[in-house]
Amino acid sequence: MTMRFKNVFSIIGPAMIGPSSSHTAGAVRIGRFARQLLGESPAEAHICFYGSFAETYQGHGTDLAVAGGILDYRTDDERIRESLQIAEETGIKLDFTTGVQPGAHPNTVKIALAGENRKVEVTGASIGGGNIAIQGINGFEVKCSGELPTLVIEHADRQGMLAGITALFSRADVNIGYIITDRKGRTEEALTVVEADGAIPDALIEAVEKLPHVSRTAYIDLT
Repeated sequence: MTMRFKNVFSIIGPAMIGPSSSHTAGAVRIGRFARQLLGESPAEAHICFYGSFAETYQGHGTDLAVAGGILDYRTDDERIRESLQIAEETGIKLDFTTGVQPGAHPNTVKIALAGENRKVEVTGASIGGGNIAIQGINGFEVKCSGELPTLVIEHADRQGMLAGITALFSRADVNIGYIITDRKGRTEEALTVVEADGAIPDALIEAVEKLPHVSRTAYIDLT
């Protein structure tokens, strides 16, 4: 049987602080996703682990990894080993809990961050080799990988929104690798996630923000 791999991480894993790509590298990247979604240093971080994360997070350093990600450290940053202390010194209040979520991936974590200006919530799973699967953002059921530069767009559910977004990407010559939208109801709040094949220029982000009914964007780049 031939095995297929999406990228080199699937074979050798990322450069990282150990001991496990699933329990540390993936957890760092989920933490970074949440931090970049917030767009500022958080004052509070509430982290809930599920499955094997809940059982082993202290012994495997998953708490250190998530805290390092919330500090926006990369997977190979030596400071991850001291991330709990550094977070405390920088004024971030960390709260770790465990929970049960039937059907969830064994390595799942929910991160809720509160900053001076806003709050965000991210649910993600570490699926092996440092790869992650983001499964929920701010209560919306949206999925993305974090492998590509990502634009998260909060907007009202209105006709023509997706057409307007994709037209701007086309005009800027930025190819969309993946796009998904979820909404809370017709004409209510919606959230669109766009993964691009390359960096998303500031001018394109600003153009998206100026679209009617867009309330906020967040640019996430874990590369």
